[in-house]
Amino acid sequence: MARINYSCESDPRTSSRAMGYELHISPKHSREICSTIRKMETPKAKQFLEGVIALKQAVPFKRYNGNVGHRRGRMAAGRYPVRAATEILKVLTNAEQGAEDKGLEPDRMRLSHTATKMGRTIRGTMPRAMGRATAKNTETVTVEIILEEI
Repeated sequence: MARINYSCESDPRTSSRAMGYELHISPKHSREICSTIRKMETPKAKQFLEGVIALKQAVPFKRYNGNVGHRRGRMAAGRYPVRAATEILKVLTNAEQGAEDKGLEPDRMRLSHTATKMGRTIRGTMPRAMGRATAKNTETVTVEIILEEI
């Protein structure tokens, strides 16, 4: 497996970073979540993700919003991507724990960089009638989060 590097540099003394490698989540959902929580403070981002998991707060879909219904509040189109929010919350908690290990306060940090990259595609087939088969591939996503002190 190739080593995946971060797409952004940061000061190691005042920042913490974490990466979720080849997560089995939707690339479109992860992109929309990452663009929403970018530049948020850490407690606010955690609260937002927990609200998405509890189906209380919708993620606004800006790019991938075809046939997506409108939601209550000040957003046009939105969804509740629970699986992607759960995995991104794990990566965010990992970055917070890295900040604690460095002696930084995670509650006084901000998400300075969030990004998603396409991982490898896991090939699969689904048998069909009359001896045919259809591709059933699993897309993977790499999520990176960098926290910096305010």
